[in-house]
Amino acid sequence: MASDRRILIVEDDVLIGMMLVDIFDALGLPEPAQATSTAEALALIVAAPIDAALVDINLGDEKSWAVADALAERDIPFAFTSGGGDVVPPAHADRQLVTKPFRIDEIEAVLTGFLTP
Repeated sequence: MASDRRILIVEDDVLIGMMLVDIFDALGLPEPAQATSTAEALALIVAAPIDAALVDINLGDEKSWAVADALAERDIPFAFTSGGGDVVPPAHADRQLVTKPFRIDEIEAVLTGFLTP
C-alpha cells in the first residue's frame, strides 16, 4: 500500500480518531487528515487532494451525507464507518460500511482496496 497517500478520517469521537491514527501508524501510513464535523471535512476536501476517506455516518447531531456526496463527486474512494444500526442511503449503497469497534485487518483491507492500483 502506498504510504504517500493522503487519507481523510471524518470522526467526531476524539478517542476513536486517535485509535485510527494509531492503526494508520501500525500500517506504516502517514498521519491522516482529520475532521470532526461535516464543515471541517468539506473544507479539507477542497483544500488539498484526498486519495481516500473513512467517513463516520453520525457526526454529533448531523449525518455525513454532504461529505459522502462531495467525495463521490470527486471520484474519491471512501467507506462509511458506524457504531451500528445505520442505513446507508441509496445514493451510496455501493459503499463499504465498516462497523466499530475497528479491527486493524479490516481497516487495512479497506484502505488497500482503495489505494492499490
